[in-house]
Amino acid sequence: MTPLLDALGRPLGSLRLSVTDRCNMRCGYCMPEAEYTWLPRASLLTFEELARLAGVFAGLGAARVRLTGGEPLLRHDLPTLVSLLAGDARIRDLALTTNGVLLARHARALRDAGLRRVTVSLDTLRPERSLAFARNPRHAEVLRGIDEAAAAGFTGLKLNAVVIRGFNDDEIVPLLDYARALGAEMRYIEYMDVGGATQWSAGAVVPRREILEVIARRHGAVTPLAEPGSRAPAERFQLADGSCFGIIASVTAPFCRTCDRSRVTADGTWFRCLYGEDGIDLREPLRQGASDEELSARIRSVWSGRDDRGAEVRATLGARAVLYPVEGLRADPRREMHTRGG
Repeated sequence: MTPLLDALGRPLGSLRLSVTDRCNMRCGYCMPEAEYTWLPRASLLTFEELARLAGVFAGLGAARVRLTGGEPLLRHDLPTLVSLLAGDARIRDLALTTNGVLLARHARALRDAGLRRVTVSLDTLRPERSLAFARNPRHAEVLRGIDEAAAAGFTGLKLNAVVIRGFNDDEIVPLLDYARALGAEMRYIEYMDVGGATQWSAGAVVPRREILEVIARRHGAVTPLAEPGSRAPAERFQLADGSCFGIIASVTAPFCRTCDRSRVTADGTWFRCLYGEDGIDLREPLRQGASDEELSARIRSVWSGRDDRGAEVRATLGARAVLYPVEGLRADPRREMHTRGG
């Protein structure tokens, strides 16, 4: 199949498919406020609609699909959607990102339904920090969820940590050692000024360079892994014992020029960039009876003109502040990270 390329020559290669904007945590880099404007429940796509859209995207080259939220495991009977997606031969890689709170009770059913990869957000190993930062008293359940995911046989289990100065930057090595002992791969993410990160500041960002220095002081030489042709957001590194970890340096080393990802919100709004201001409504034509060919033509037309490079543009700003103040988020809930599916 001839790749569908955007204006900068980037293929449509992967899709992040949000199934809900609701979440059972309130992490400071995503949902630090007390009140939110939620998407109307009637606007959320059904499983059949989500699977159909994913199939249309896959037919255009987006063969890697990741289920997101909010917290996707809050969507009732999620294994049913997984089964629908796993049965589509055009989708070659099906993954899930979760905060892990509900993972222990659903891991086996998700694996049996056809899910192959899971990424769990784990910003701290300390329950008291999780409670203070994410208003989450269920830290032990997150750890149980990670254990159950490992036991269920998912391939390439990953743990994500957003590193924030003054919150968890002293846990860089403990988190890495926890992941290594589990046979998982740790992914560190620079604190990004996107969506609902209303408390963001440049001083709170722990850059890739510093993360690597901390790890090298504890574990010795860190070797970058050459992965030609990879469009994954993480740069991967290897320790002397062969274990690997990754860093997503979206703030200090944006990877816009190789980004092949787009995202569909739970109400069917398509965003071509995490920083994008405007989304494309796919729900309306879907529910008005548009054929797969008509939906495909719409997506093809929009992607062909895509020139988004939001993180690169943000990096050029001198005095860099939050992307949206609170009132801007209230005006349009699709600007929220928990709606766009990070």
